[in-house]
Amino acid sequence: MPEGDTVFHTGERLRSALVGHTLTHTDFRHPRLAALDLAGLDVTAVRTVGKHLFLRFSDDTSLHSHLMMDGSWRVFRRGQRWSMPGHHARVVLTHHTAQVVGFRVHDLDLVPTAEESRFVAHLGPDLLDPDWGPEHAETAVAALRARPDLAIGEALLDQRVMAGVGNVFKTEICFLLGVSPWTPVSEVDVDRAVRLAHRLLRVNARRSRRVTTGTDAPGRRSWVYERTRQGCLRCGGPVLVADQGEGIRARPTWYCPRCQPGPAPR
Repeated sequence: MPEGDTVFHTGERLRSALVGHTLTHTDFRHPRLAALDLAGLDVTAVRTVGKHLFLRFSDDTSLHSHLMMDGSWRVFRRGQRWSMPGHHARVVLTHHTAQVVGFRVHDLDLVPTAEESRFVAHLGPDLLDPDWGPEHAETAVAALRARPDLAIGEALLDQRVMAGVGNVFKTEICFLLGVSPWTPVSEVDVDRAVRLAHRLLRVNARRSRRVTTGTDAPGRRSWVYERTRQGCLRCGGPVLVADQGEGIRARPTWYCPRCQPGPAPR
């Protein structure tokens, strides 16, 4: 599942593959953009904000994408066989030496670069902002404290609090805090929650495999996430899983009742 670190890492790869090159061919397989042709334009920059990605072009326009649950951008050499079926491709950008393909990228818009903010202005501080500092942390802490009755697991997923945390990091942050994901924000050390979120995303921003334990070894990369069979990496006890959130926002949430005391669903 794409989270802030995945999008940041994707941006790094697209920056290396596209910036400074002139597009020779583009193919948009998206209803709103089917007639769009960007051939002849230079790619000038790649920007990521939380889970949002912008490709900027020399005509002062930007292609905005959000990876949602299963989208991805992949880079290939010219003529190289794609690693996913062609019917999943939504946009293909080609220049003389490489081809960049957006697979299952359903959320696409071409906008003036000056209007990128309309997609991200509502977000909290970007945890992978290169300029992240005390003011960003204070803003995120204040946003958490403003919702004292909300479960910490749901609050961490709210991109208006801080941008970039997804279900994996939410689950692992709650474990490292030593609280149930259903614990009210008012009973959580929110300063530490923000520090953990920033540290975990930052150390994973350039990793090919996400690690929250400090150990990049099979079966030891997460504390409780997807560990219902293996058990808690710390205490060895059972890991339980239950949905958290309502409707389409519900997410499977793993937790160790021994290491994470507090309220939990029956």
